[in-house]
Amino acid sequence: MAKKYPTDVLEQAQTILTAWNIVGATTNLGTLLPASISADVTAAAPIEAQITSLETQLTDARNKRDALYDALWQKLIRVRIGAKATFGDDSSQYELFGGTRRSDRKPRSRKAGAE
Repeated sequence: MAKKYPTDVLEQAQTILTAWNIVGATTNLGTLLPASISADVTAAAPIEAQITSLETQLTDARNKRDALYDALWQKLIRVRIGAKATFGDDSSQYELFGGTRRSDRKPRSRKAGAE
């Protein structure tokens, strides 16, 4: 779902509040008052801080997961290599460990030569 506001909405609000203070804080534009915009900007600050904190935690959790998955992947590779060395690369046991048997592999295809 697309956002219905620009990514720099807080900066724009600060610009408008600054301009409103220069022009005169008593200037009303319909029912809008500088105090209501200022209150919204103030209310957004702790929410932004919370989002930043959660994003940092999420990044940390993803980094931990990636490190764990990398270590796990290295172990799986070693197990498959061990199964290949122990049982042979065309054995049913090697296939059980997730390897592709030599007899099941497709032969290499030649690339078309330059004409």
